[in-house]
Amino acid sequence: MPDADAPRSDSPDADIDRDGEQILSVEGVGKRFSGLQALDDVDMTVNRGEIIGLIGPNGAGKTTLFNCISGAFPPTSGTVRLDGEVISGLPAHKIARAGLARTFQITRPLEELTVVENAMVGAHIHTRRRSEAREIAMENLEFVGLADKAEEEAGELTVGAQKRLELARAISTRPEILLLDEIMAGLTPSESKQMLDLFRQLRERGTSLLIIEHDMKAIMNISDYVKVLDQGKGIAFGAPETVVEDDRVIEAYIGGFDVDA
Repeated sequence: MPDADAPRSDSPDADIDRDGEQILSVEGVGKRFSGLQALDDVDMTVNRGEIIGLIGPNGAGKTTLFNCISGAFPPTSGTVRLDGEVISGLPAHKIARAGLARTFQITRPLEELTVVENAMVGAHIHTRRRSEAREIAMENLEFVGLADKAEEEAGELTVGAQKRLELARAISTRPEILLLDEIMAGLTPSESKQMLDLFRQLRERGTSLLIIEHDMKAIMNISDYVKVLDQGKGIAFGAPETVVEDDRVIEAYIGGFDVDA
């Protein structure tokens, strides 16, 4: 009899030859809200050093999947593993300590606190020492280009700067994998370019990225692979240039894509 706790080997993602060790595994994850099946038997994997795009029409279940992975709420069925260990059902703070961080669609900085104090919230996942948390936070504010605003109130930042603060807070938890939920929404073209550069630098530092993004040009150009959800189901996975030609994906979006546009 198969071991119920053993990782599944039948994920369609496994059909593609990919480099690196697997860090995140989503195995048959489903989520039901009363009569609504928001996710239905979703499989996907992320390997170390990969940037994976997660796309799909509005209501496809992308943020719900992020919530199941990050511990905002447990999946109704299926298993999520981080570094081979089951994390599905754990509270969000324990998942963060294990090495998985996320950002949110709508930034909610603690407006009465300074920029550095906001970033320190992430650092305190691993340390209670204020001086150490501040050092970690300042290092990451420098990384995102906000060190000069460290002592300003977070509520005074522009939308673009708040997005970078959200990123700094998340990476101050020192994650192995980072889930980014539409972090480029509302950014100007120059701000989006800056954010994409930060993503590439994070990958070079060894952080894996799973990104929800509606900017198709951006996500297709930065991702190693793309996973597509539609109506709560995974319908495609592959290299960006392959996914955009998949008939199921084109039908889901009612049209085509131009990766080079």
